[in-house]
Amino acid sequence: MNITNNTILITGGGSGIGLEIAKALNTTNKIIIAGRNKEKLDAAAKGLENVFTIQADITNEQDINHLIEEIKVNFGGLNILINNAGHAYAYTISDTSDTYSKAVAEFETNYFAPIRLTEKLLPLLKQQENAAVVNVSSIVAFAPGSHVPTYSDSKAALHSYTKILRHELAKDTSVKVFELMPPLVNTDFSAEIGGRENGIPASEVADSFVNALTNDTYEIHVGYTEVLYNNFFADSEGAFSMMNA
Repeated sequence: MNITNNTILITGGGSGIGLEIAKALNTTNKIIIAGRNKEKLDAAAKGLENVFTIQADITNEQDINHLIEEIKVNFGGLNILINNAGHAYAYTISDTSDTYSKAVAEFETNYFAPIRLTEKLLPLLKQQENAAVVNVSSIVAFAPGSHVPTYSDSKAALHSYTKILRHELAKDTSVKVFELMPPLVNTDFSAEIGGRENGIPASEVADSFVNALTNDTYEIHVGYTEVLYNNFFADSEGAFSMMNA
């Protein structure tokens, strides 16, 4: 895939993996980073060329409609959508009485929001010769973590949706569908579950992503995710093909 001269939207682009992807691609593309906190977005974009900010809560439909309108008016279209924003609670199911509310909040951000944003932006993406949707899931989409139980559920759901979206869009569109599947990463997002001590750098995830995008590697297994996949899930593509023959 061509990774230059694109207009790229990154949700949750004000920090962590999203910001590192913006840094990796900003010199040869227009990057839009979106998030809830305007001050955080502006601080992230400061000093970076070709990086623009739009304040938006991706779980709010009115904000999403405003975001899309800004992209149409101020950027003239979109080539790549990166659904990166995430939400997680670290807890164990046996020790809480509010699993349901935590699950709802996580699914709103991690699953339903990417589906709605993708659906609304597909008409713009389909107008481009070079276009892609990128969903950032996780190693826990393959094997759930008991410390992040319903977060794992939401990422497994996103993984399933991504495979189906890729399968369908490949039939009659030029829109490519990628899934970035990092392991534990050293970000503010994962600090509560040991990311500071045990996570890989977010820049390493971004580098793996850019390489995969260049080479049309649609399911991107970063770091330990690759080890887990090779040992236990190497034939998942065959299983998917059989289910959807």
